[in-house]
Amino acid sequence: MARKSPLDDPVNAAHAWARYRRIMRLLMIATIFTVGFALAILFAYNGMISVHFYIAVALGISLTMLLGGGLMGLVFLSNGTGHDESVDNHMPSRDELWSPPED
Repeated sequence: MARKSPLDDPVNAAHAWARYRRIMRLLMIATIFTVGFALAILFAYNGMISVHFYIAVALGISLTMLLGGGLMGLVFLSNGTGHDESVDNHMPSRDELWSPPED
């Protein structure tokens, strides 16, 4: 039977999700500055090419940073609360799966 997750406790869950939201706010601020810096550099070297180019660059950088950061934040949330340790997968160990053949 699986052990109880620490995220089942409302106090622990509230603390963990507040930490996740704080990480995401910091990531959003970093993303805004990064996109602004990248667009300024592109404009300085290339001038006004096409508005579609700048929109595509801004969306590409934003979505990549926010998706990667959001998923990494969830990894921190899961590991930091002890939720990972509560999972019992009943999988055999690597040694049991890959033992050398006996003669």
